[in-house]
Amino acid sequence: MALPDPQSITINAVTVPLPRTFSEGSESAYTSADGLWKLSLNHNLVKQGRTRHLLRFDHSKVTPDPFVPSQNVKVNMAIYMVVETPPAGYTNTEITQVYTGFKTLYTASSDAVFTKLIGGES
Repeated sequence: MALPDPQSITINAVTVPLPRTFSEGSESAYTSADGLWKLSLNHNLVKQGRTRHLLRFDHSKVTPDPFVPSQNVKVNMAIYMVVETPPAGYTNTEITQVYTGFKTLYTASSDAVFTKLIGGES
């Protein structure tokens, strides 16, 4: 089952609608009108009956080329979350509780752990 259509994302106070552009089986994609922003979801069975759930956001922009500043170049980045679960042993409530603890860890103190991660600390 797909998410409601459209989805939207707000980055730096700019909200962009992401209408569904793909939906087949256990995969869906939602893409901005200019094609620069894309939200993807999929669910796959992996080894030993485990299920891997993926939520991914791809962001692209056009920026000056650092090597040829008079020219622009398209650059992109992605951020995603993977949740891998065994075939039995965890309820959806327990999985959500683990996620909430994880989210609290990386968002605490003004996103300190995330800021250290992208700064190269470990």
